[in-house]
Formats: sequence, C-alpha cells, structure tokens
Amino acid sequence: MNLPMQTPQPRPGQLLARGVSRLLFSYGFAAVEEFVPDRGKRVDVVGLGPKGELWVIECKSSRADFQSDAKWQGYLDWCDRYFWAVDTEFPTDLLPMGTGLIVGDSFDAEIIRMPEETKLAPARRKVLVQKFAVHAARRLQALRDPTFIA
Repeated sequence: MNLPMQTPQPRPGQLLARGVSRLLFSYGFAAVEEFVPDRGKRVDVVGLGPKGELWVIECKSSRADFQSDAKWQGYLDWCDRYFWAVDTEFPTDLLPMGTGLIVGDSFDAEIIRMPEETKLAPARRKVLVQKFAVHAARRLQALRDPTFIA
C-alpha cells in the first residue's frame, strides 16, 4: 500500500521568499531561491534582471534570525544590489543603512529602500549568470522528473 507523501510546511522565511520572488517577477526579473554563488555561501533569493543585473535578497523572519546572521557581508561581492526582506512586524531599525529593504509576506512584497548599485566585475557576472541558469534548469528538471538522480 502506498501512503501519501507528507509535504513539509514552509518556514516563515520560505514564505517571505515566495512573496519576494513575485515582486522580482513584477520588475522583469527571474528569481531562484537558495542559490549558491560560491562554496560556503547560500543566499535566500537571487534575482536576474532584464539587463543582466543580479540582486541578492536575504529573508529574515525575526530579530533573532537577523542577529544570528554573521555572514551577510560576504554576499555583497556577489550582487549589484543587496536587500533584506522582512515582514511588517520586523524592527527595521536593526537593518544596516546602505542596504536595501523589502517588506512583504507570502503573496507579495514592496521595495521600501533601494540600495546603491555596486556593479559586479564582468567576469564574475558571467560566472554567476551561468550558475543561475544551471541552477534554474536543475530545479526545473527535478520538478519534471523527481525520481531522476544525477
């Protein structure tokens, strides 16, 4: 007898990432969650824009979640713009100035503060766009063929 598979409930940060991805789509971006730009780094959401721009968004579900994140500055070298995404209850005064701010929920989000653009070097951009494409293609393959193991 086959029992139905239990799908785990999304965590608050994952729900926020969904709203952020919808926001990015409205700006003409493609978004990928849990993207690895380099060994030892994993960003919550990366957006690839219509002109090749790359935005990194870290989703924080609580004060403790933010305060335990000691690695975020290491992501600044991997994007053109860096954002925090939080819900309406988050104490935004904790977030560093100079970074972007997105407020949202699982259905939508809004850019509250646009950070300054820091252009990536062309060689790094090329590598990241290729990684983005491979990551997105593998995610699609896993959805279309969940029993395939590469």
